[in-house]
Amino acid sequence: MKKILLLLAVLAITLSACSWMDGNFHSVTPHQEHTLISDSDEVSASNYRQLQTALEEMVAFGREKRIIYVSEYDQDQLESDIVDAVAYIRTAMPLGVYAVDEIRYELGSNGGKPAIAVEITYLHGRAEILQIQQVADMDAAQAAILEALTDCRSGIVLEVETYEDLDIAQLVDDFASENPQLIMEVPQVVAGLYPDAGVSRILELKFTYQNSREDLRQMKSHVTSMFDAAALYVSGSDSDEVALSQLYGFLMERFDYQLETSITPAYSLLRHGVGDSRAFAVLYSAMCRQAGLVCHVVTGTRNGEPWYWNIVLSGDSYYHVDLLRCSALGEFDKYYDEDMDGYVWDYSAYPECPRPEAPPDVEVETQPTGGNENPSEEPSTEPSTEPSTEPEETEPTQPSEETQPTEPEPTETTEPEESTETSPTESTEPSE
Repeated sequence: MKKILLLLAVLAITLSACSWMDGNFHSVTPHQEHTLISDSDEVSASNYRQLQTALEEMVAFGREKRIIYVSEYDQDQLESDIVDAVAYIRTAMPLGVYAVDEIRYELGSNGGKPAIAVEITYLHGRAEILQIQQVADMDAAQAAILEALTDCRSGIVLEVETYEDLDIAQLVDDFASENPQLIMEVPQVVAGLYPDAGVSRILELKFTYQNSREDLRQMKSHVTSMFDAAALYVSGSDSDEVALSQLYGFLMERFDYQLETSITPAYSLLRHGVGDSRAFAVLYSAMCRQAGLVCHVVTGTRNGEPWYWNIVLSGDSYYHVDLLRCSALGEFDKYYDEDMDGYVWDYSAYPECPRPEAPPDVEVETQPTGGNENPSEEPSTEPSTEPSTEPEETEPTQPSEETQPTEPEPTETTEPEESTETSPTESTEPSE
């Protein structure tokens, strides 16, 4: 009977909490991986740390009501401690700052035992709180953001154990440029941080797209297949130079392109032949990296207009590749710094591209090798009377012995066999 009465008393306190919780309002934020372990309806606290932990556990699990027994608590200290604990949840606990709308409590007793009845209302539901992803640092946060963008999600909430300031919009734009085969559209980004300062913080990101998630996924499927085809296309290349040229051909010979800017650059370029200089440079760079080639996207101007192109590494040499310039000329070509008239870029941000030094001049042989290399020179048919000072390989068609040749030169096929002397001025046709 006593047990039944005690249970009824607990329920009475819980259900009537709204009527006797006339205390403090507080805001709170959520954790993802919680170190807290208790999710029971009733807990006990005998000091400030246990009291704070009991409130943290409520927020971590999205619990709305709880009775905290304080029989062993210093009653003179209890009221000020509950005020401080609620203030901590409201201002310092990242999960509390993010997720809690209001915290109300009232001191009282339950079954003759001193207790605190606590009720919390939330800005975010229990399921949202439990889905918050916990990461250790900003490197892990960036990886999680990229995964969310790749999956075309509408947002992500992270609890970062060691947070550092970061330009999120620039980060998203960079991710899209480095992974055009994965991110079809750069979304508008709204970021929130909870609390405003501190080492551990909640980072909430909301992404807004002009295309639906399903459409973006279909676009990505098409672009990914094209990247796979490009990788296969250059898989047998025997040099960087050949692979760079082949990727140019793969990309530039697909369409008669229209130079327009699109919000889905990779898909529009590979599917519809619509793109601007940035889309060309970004896709070419990504395809090169996939093939194991070094390729940079250069941001600058051409003839005073914003322009993008690439700097690539072939062997030991860097050079510029402007796909649209090459396309206008009708062939893949490379340009060195001295060839880039009208282009302006941050020279310190990219590798230098000096023209390689020309190899030393090679002495050109002037002596004919077979009588048909230079028909304007008269081949010698007289035997040499003096020892030759030239290496034997300079006259590969001359007899090795110093005797009069008895057969005509190989190219004089129209002369009678009995003639051993020919003149280049004579016609090879028989006279009429």
